[in-house]
Amino acid sequence: MASDRVARPFLAFLMLSTLPLGFAATAPGAGEPAQSVEVTVARVCRQALPASIEVTGTVQAAERAAIAAKITGVITDIPVVLGSAVKAGDLLVTVSAGEITARLSQAEALLAQARRNLEREQSLQTKHASTPETVKSMADQFAVAQAGYREAKTMLGYTTITAPFDGVVTRKNAQAGDLATPGTVLLQVESLRTLQVRSAVPESLVLGIRPGDALTVRVEAAGVTVRATVSEVAPAADPKSRTALVILNLPPDPALRPGQFARLLVTGANARTLLVPESAVAPSGQMDRVFVVTDDNRASLRLVRTGMRRDGMVEILSGLDGGETVATGNNRLLVDGQPLRARP
Repeated sequence: MASDRVARPFLAFLMLSTLPLGFAATAPGAGEPAQSVEVTVARVCRQALPASIEVTGTVQAAERAAIAAKITGVITDIPVVLGSAVKAGDLLVTVSAGEITARLSQAEALLAQARRNLEREQSLQTKHASTPETVKSMADQFAVAQAGYREAKTMLGYTTITAPFDGVVTRKNAQAGDLATPGTVLLQVESLRTLQVRSAVPESLVLGIRPGDALTVRVEAAGVTVRATVSEVAPAADPKSRTALVILNLPPDPALRPGQFARLLVTGANARTLLVPESAVAPSGQMDRVFVVTDDNRASLRLVRTGMRRDGMVEILSGLDGGETVATGNNRLLVDGQPLRARP
């Protein structure tokens, strides 16, 4: 009984001490705006806009050549390095091929012998000491010797490789002393005068691309955004990747280099999307917020995800519904639940 008499005053003291805190938490009107704010409003509209899809590509030279040897031999000289500027006809590679030199010497000797035989028989024919058939046989042998000489001389010409056009050495796969074999790429030369973008475009988009069309190309490494002209469109798609090759000509720009990564903006089919005026969207850190005007004229905070911006309008990807009314003016200091006086 004594313990009950002690506990009851203690509980009463606790209830009295916590009563003001409870009153403060449930006081009417706590946290509500004291007055309404006049704002301009606009409707969330749904419009059909062409969808832009990014497709990756690579910057390449329009003129490029893989330099390879036509004969087997030891490389004796490569007088160029990576980045060397070359003119058409400049020496790139020298290959040593002693057997070809020997073949040319043999062909020269056979040709000289065939020429002497033909001249002797022609001289004898004028003296009626030879027959026309013999002269014709000597002429055929001379023609065969000439062909063999031309072949050996052409083969000897393959021992020196020259630049096919003005350009820059962009790849070097061999050094002096290496063995050159037919078909093995030794160097690559590219012309920087005309650059292109080669891109594999999905089959769903390539049907809307025609030669002569202009597409936006962005090369982030060079900080360049240009309009490139479509020059070629592959008539068939790759059955494995379901893409088709599209080649675009780039305008001259000193910042562009072969091999750079590029992005193409390809216009797809029209898509209906939600749009609001740019003034309706207020950035808040890494988020965007919009205040919707409710039926009882109060501000309702919405966090939204935005898309592209065009002509003063912003695409809303999520967070709003079509037909809602949003605050577009005097909306930066609004709070959730604040009374509003809306005007168009």
